[in-house]
Amino acid sequence: MNGTAEFHYRLPMRAAGARPGSHPGSSFGSGQQFAMHGRLFDYPDPRRLDLRASLRAARDEWLVRVHLQRVAVAVFVIVDVSASMQFGTHKTKLQVVADFVEALGHSAFRVGDRLGMLAFDSGERDDLFMPARTGRGTGSLLASMLREGVSDIADRQANGQGERHADRQAERGAVEGLRRCAIRIAGRQALVFVVSDFHWPLARLSPVLDMLVHACVVPMVVWDAAETTPPQHASLLAVNDAESGEERRVWLSRGARERWREGVARRRDELAAVFGARGIQPFYVEGAFDPEAMSRYFLELTV
Repeated sequence: MNGTAEFHYRLPMRAAGARPGSHPGSSFGSGQQFAMHGRLFDYPDPRRLDLRASLRAARDEWLVRVHLQRVAVAVFVIVDVSASMQFGTHKTKLQVVADFVEALGHSAFRVGDRLGMLAFDSGERDDLFMPARTGRGTGSLLASMLREGVSDIADRQANGQGERHADRQAERGAVEGLRRCAIRIAGRQALVFVVSDFHWPLARLSPVLDMLVHACVVPMVVWDAAETTPPQHASLLAVNDAESGEERRVWLSRGARERWREGVARRRDELAAVFGARGIQPFYVEGAFDPEAMSRYFLELTV
């Protein structure tokens, strides 16, 4: 992927803030969208004096045109760095995420937004945390943190494998790490990308989404083709559990292939139900990040 790839995004709602940017804002300022007339005494800007409105006013006072300004917002990407994210045929899913984060950095800098990152596995990853900041190289820095941290992530997960298994049994695991990340930005009006393969129980995901009710949440479901499409010819397939490392062999009969496809379709329906209940549309990535597809996603979101 080209490191300078970008995509276009806009918030589907008005955002509060005083810093000028490219998103529709709810603050009065030097914007292009007319909001109302106000008294010159309250809005002392003679450049926006409206003589016709002043002459028509019932009270004898000068009126100025008041506009809504466009504002900058904070953009956060919350990345799942659990073991299953290291699976991939040509690129690991985590490497695909790094490509996306780099493109997001260029896109955010172009429109003047601040970009930050949080990460989680069975808990919050403080070593991969970056507060929202503005800078031309912010996306490249965050992408490097993800790419260079792959081996460290693998070592950390290998050393804590038994504990993580217990967490998964208790339906905590990754969703608990996501919850801890969400606490940091709960109540903030921002654009939040939640990036994961979502290969964990979804039962506790809804309360986490409720914590981000003030944000525009974009779930990015990152899958690999080898996960969604069964092999066409292999009859005996050796598979490894990405989280536990356990290996087993599966006989791929015609029925098994059909159940594989049905399982993928069922998981899509489950994700659509969880996110759709809150008016959220997931964005799917399979194999590689497509910036044009992401631009279309936001275009459809804001129409």
